[in-house]
Amino acid sequence: MFGEYGYMEEGKLGKPYDLRLLKRLAPYTFPYMRIILSALFLTILVTLFDLALPYISKIAIDRYLLASWYRVDLAPMGEATRNELLKEAEGILESKDSSHGFIPHEKIRKIDPKFLHDLRAKGLGPDERFYRVPPDLREKFLDIAKERVFLKDGSFMIPFQALEHLEAGDILKLRERDLRGLSLVGIALLSFLLISFLLGYGEYYLLELIGQRIMQDIRLELFQRMQSQGVGFFDRHPVGRLVTRVTNDIENLNEMFKSVMVTVFKDVFILTGILIILLYLNWRLALVAFALLPIIFGLALLFSSLAREAFRELRAKVAKMNAFLQERITAMRIIQLFASEPFQQERFGIINHENYLAGMKQIKIFAIFMPVMDLFASFAVALIIWYGGGKVINEQLSLGSLVAFISYIQMFFRPIRDISEKYNIMQSAMASTERIVEFLDHREEISDPEDPHKPDKMEGHLEFKNVSFGYDKERLVVKNLSFEVKPGEMVALVGATGAGKTTVVNLMERFYDPLEGEVLLDGVDVRRRAQHELRSHIGLVMQDVFIFSGSLIDNILLGKERKGSGVLEQAVRQANADKVVQKLPAGFEHEIGEEGSNISAGERQLLSFARALAHEPKLLILDEATSSVDPETERLIQEAISKMTRKHTTLVVAHRLSTIRNADRILVMHHGRIREQGTHDELMSLRGIYYKLNRFREE
Repeated sequence: MFGEYGYMEEGKLGKPYDLRLLKRLAPYTFPYMRIILSALFLTILVTLFDLALPYISKIAIDRYLLASWYRVDLAPMGEATRNELLKEAEGILESKDSSHGFIPHEKIRKIDPKFLHDLRAKGLGPDERFYRVPPDLREKFLDIAKERVFLKDGSFMIPFQALEHLEAGDILKLRERDLRGLSLVGIALLSFLLISFLLGYGEYYLLELIGQRIMQDIRLELFQRMQSQGVGFFDRHPVGRLVTRVTNDIENLNEMFKSVMVTVFKDVFILTGILIILLYLNWRLALVAFALLPIIFGLALLFSSLAREAFRELRAKVAKMNAFLQERITAMRIIQLFASEPFQQERFGIINHENYLAGMKQIKIFAIFMPVMDLFASFAVALIIWYGGGKVINEQLSLGSLVAFISYIQMFFRPIRDISEKYNIMQSAMASTERIVEFLDHREEISDPEDPHKPDKMEGHLEFKNVSFGYDKERLVVKNLSFEVKPGEMVALVGATGAGKTTVVNLMERFYDPLEGEVLLDGVDVRRRAQHELRSHIGLVMQDVFIFSGSLIDNILLGKERKGSGVLEQAVRQANADKVVQKLPAGFEHEIGEEGSNISAGERQLLSFARALAHEPKLLILDEATSSVDPETERLIQEAISKMTRKHTTLVVAHRLSTIRNADRILVMHHGRIREQGTHDELMSLRGIYYKLNRFREE
């Protein structure tokens, strides 16, 4: 399922699985369904306003800029032809003597072309263009043309060419109604643009709000799921992969929510709306334009396929580069120590060049697709001008309709480009979603019992009974292990590297469950206890101390409240860490750098003792806590251990055998079993494994 560097192979995706992924994400969208529906509603409104703009331009051209009428001869028409004309020509005006009729310029296209052809063949028109002079201007412009046709409503028609001989002021006066109409159209156009801007802002805000809130919820659940996984899960999953889940993959998912789910609907709605409007304006011209659609959609699908492969390759190269950088930055001291900079620079140069080539491959695909789409858009416009222009000349199409047609065709290609690009976003988002869902559904956690045991009192009595365990079931690390640590007792666990000492600690903390046997705390199997309750009574000090960036007090308490005014101070004194606190400028509130970069290793170790004691554990585990400190710090730690063992049941895992000479009992492990046990003097007198370990350490 996972490819190199922890990135899931996108080839595994399929439609059924895509649907399952979307269904799995549905619960995260339900709380925001109102916002989603609101964004969808705004999207529809924005789309409607966008679609209305070219049609408003058509109205301005046909109704006001080219405000003219076509004359037809009614007198020689038969009754049937006249009735058919009145039926076909909406808004026709008749002359005073009913011998002529006048059809509005914008209505002429609605008449059946065959019927118009028959009328022209009979010499009945429509022929010449006329301009209508309203009744209130009748007296002023009565003599501007010799040819006049009076209408029944008191207005009269003059040939359109007569306007060419008027002064500019007279034309403005005569066409005042047209100018007023154009002003209203302009105001409407500006209003539509302003409303569309406001709606677009609301739409964008809601989409971002949805995406950010869903990202927030999924990130929280991912982090919660990550914290609940067993320790074995983190042994097999690199940190970089887990961080990628919570950062990059979630961001890709956000892109799908805000750029795909609603906006793709908008693009589809725009395409559908344009197709309907084009068919309404002139279905014949629309069919001519639609002849290019199969080629366009074929190119879009081809581009999507090529771009998907290029995008997949680029992401793999980016993942490879990120993994390389993470590893090298972490190991920078080793690189500088061995003067390996030139070698690492050469290797990074190779990976960086591969990333460059993958990026250029994607750019080339986009560089070809976008101009090709623009070329087809221009070709479609040229086809419409050629075919539609002929229809305008033949009076079968209005000029406004042709201009609107061109605007809609240009608008038509934008959603196709957007859908092609968003297809790649969706592929990337679905791949990220698959990885996120896989992580959310993954269960590798140590589960609490349904009815956990709740002890009245904790004494710290630890017992291993015939415990066997291995990280790989085929290879056991501890075998039939049995030992006991009584309350108030200090027991040391020693042995060579790989003997199983740290595994014993992991089983005590219930980071893992034994394959066989029982780990008992106060006579109760740890599997019957709630993990939070169990670990609240166990204090663990490890060899590798992790210090969080933040204040000193936060690092000691780790988010828990103080149990009393003197608990924290007492824990610090008992751990011999009070001098560390005193020398820091801000004391407990002093800010510590990442991983404790501004304090020494010994100081970090002393703080880890204080951290364990501040939680008042009944069982204290020291896992090789003195193996990497200087002699002075070791002395302080030994003093701290001496103080702690008086009040706590203590298990010490040690490499430095000098720290455990005063232990009540020493358990010697070898190949996963207890081979020897006793006091220091008893074990030395046996001259067995412990004796050899001491001699080896002294040498």
